[in-house]
Amino acid sequence: MSSSAGSTVFVLLALLTISLLVLVLLRHFLPLRSTPAYILVPIFLALVLPVSIVLLVPIDLASSLRAEDEATRGIWLPQTAILVAWRISYWLTFALTWFILPLLGEYIDSGYRTPRDRIIYSLRSNARYQLIVLVCGIAGLVYIFIQNGFQKTSVKALVMALAYFWGLIFAIYLMGHGLVAIPRQLFRDANISHRLRRIQSQAPRVNERLMNSIASLEELESLVTQLRQRKNGISRDHQEWVEEISDGSTNQDIRLTGSIISTSNAIAPAVITDRYLAELSRKLNRARHRRLRFIDTWDRLVQDAVDTQAILDASSSKRLDFGKSSPHDSPFSFLKLMTPYSRYVVYYHVAPALQITLGSICSLASACIVWSEVVKHVAPKLSIIRFTVVTHYGVEDGKVHFAGQLVASLWIMYMCTAALASFKDIKVWGNRALVYRNTYGESATWYSGQIAKLTVPLAYNFITFLPPAVHRETTFYGFLGILINITPLGKGFDYFFPIFILAPVCALLFNLYGRVQSVFRFDIVEDDEEQNSSALGTGGWREGKALIDREIHGSSRLGLTTQSNGRSSPLPSGYQSPVVDNPPHGISTASRAGPRRESSFGQRQAQRLAEATRAAEEEDESFFQGFAHRVRNTFDTMDRPDWMNELGRRPKWMGGVGGNNEGSGRADAGRGIGRWFGGRPADGRLRL
Repeated sequence: MSSSAGSTVFVLLALLTISLLVLVLLRHFLPLRSTPAYILVPIFLALVLPVSIVLLVPIDLASSLRAEDEATRGIWLPQTAILVAWRISYWLTFALTWFILPLLGEYIDSGYRTPRDRIIYSLRSNARYQLIVLVCGIAGLVYIFIQNGFQKTSVKALVMALAYFWGLIFAIYLMGHGLVAIPRQLFRDANISHRLRRIQSQAPRVNERLMNSIASLEELESLVTQLRQRKNGISRDHQEWVEEISDGSTNQDIRLTGSIISTSNAIAPAVITDRYLAELSRKLNRARHRRLRFIDTWDRLVQDAVDTQAILDASSSKRLDFGKSSPHDSPFSFLKLMTPYSRYVVYYHVAPALQITLGSICSLASACIVWSEVVKHVAPKLSIIRFTVVTHYGVEDGKVHFAGQLVASLWIMYMCTAALASFKDIKVWGNRALVYRNTYGESATWYSGQIAKLTVPLAYNFITFLPPAVHRETTFYGFLGILINITPLGKGFDYFFPIFILAPVCALLFNLYGRVQSVFRFDIVEDDEEQNSSALGTGGWREGKALIDREIHGSSRLGLTTQSNGRSSPLPSGYQSPVVDNPPHGISTASRAGPRRESSFGQRQAQRLAEATRAAEEEDESFFQGFAHRVRNTFDTMDRPDWMNELGRRPKWMGGVGGNNEGSGRADAGRGIGRWFGGRPADGRLRL
């Protein structure tokens, strides 16, 4: 009998590698030194356990072989070890998903000072959610008792089945969306000019959100300033609390100086309570991280625009140089050690070709997953995934060997990646986002909880692609699958629901989201597709181009041209990266901000629209726009006969005045046929 020592060593090394990669990921999004251990440890486990499941499923498939087939197994472990691994992974993931991480997220976001008050707030905030879960659990338990009678495993089956079905609903929808979004994004990025146009079309929306986040933060900080200056109506403990809140507001970015005018009329209440200060502290924390989020997004967007423009400009000189290094460099920043010509070849020719190739492979993989979901119960022999995982060596039902394990891991990784990639597009997650080195603790716990929640349903959904003789022999099926199929309702749900993956796939393929948004005026999906590209003041690419150009040349309203610490700029022409260094404590926001501009928000909007309009006039117009302008000029300059002029003159009893020449000469900008083609300025200029 062969030993599993080699497989055990491989599994231990794989777990160590996974742990190191998760630490690197946490370091990318969280400051490890300043983040408390009670936040890092649950998030670390919520990421390591789901990733280990991607490794555990293929091992479970190979470990289910009969004893006489041990010589042909790949990576395998004894059945007892597999069962223990499933119990640890599943129940830890379950506890993190449904109890620990939700309570921890509300604890971080509570805004209270003492741990006791934070725990009470967290319990109250989760009480409604847990009450809904409890009611659903009681209803499900009654159904199981009626269907199967009272058994020892009834409660366990109910808990595991409800958690699986709830996770499967989100997993199928998110995975269906991601299966289309991933290859489409690769194909879009392969076209460099279109990529630049999409970046420019995103700029007005991102810039507007950044301005709003700064304005919201300054409004809240003005309340803190009022509370600090108050001498009456506030206790000593509350004064200390306000000072703590004010100390946290000193972490500001000098680039925001003079960018926003404080027009807040908010007044602090006469009586200050713990609840009010906690709410104020909570809003301040969210506003600060929201500002950091959009500063990071805006800086990355400008960096991408600069790099993409440099790639396009290199087509004539065949030499590509990105200039100074940036803290937002991609993992391929080592390519900057290459010569300018070789860098041009890589970015202008090789990278687009690789993106098209990878997009084609992802499209084929997505089609295989969707097809297998549809036919796995109707016509299981037509499933494509089963033929790539199960090998047939004269055995009737086939078995899974090392090559099948490797392919199975790739399938599960792609399915999980497709589901997680949808978090970026679907806008139902509130103000949560992942920010480089500045992710809010509540957002980090929420994202890690979603990863843990989606992995188990996707993993079990994958093994149902395989023949029943294979997946029913696995320990995973004996641990979870039997309890899911314990009732006809659970078996039917697991049988029919994965077919609904066609809904998000078709919605994204045929742009049903765009039609819903146009009807209900509600943004469901963050689409990068170019919209209203020629419209001004509506977030078109022309306005975005003007904003990016003004930012690069150091004339932005945000003043993103200087830094407090004097570090060198990663971008040309005065562009700077975000600053997160803390200035000395005790300096108020008002003293750092300096004099404010006297223009209002509406005036800034009008100025931005005027600048975008001037930038748009410099661009070449399309064929249809040019045709409309020429037709309009033809009617505007046409000489009319006298009888036609009389038709446009109003009589005196309708308010007309002698000599009224509304209808004489040529059509005005907003009247007659001329208005069909956009009107014309009153000074009589022609658009040639």
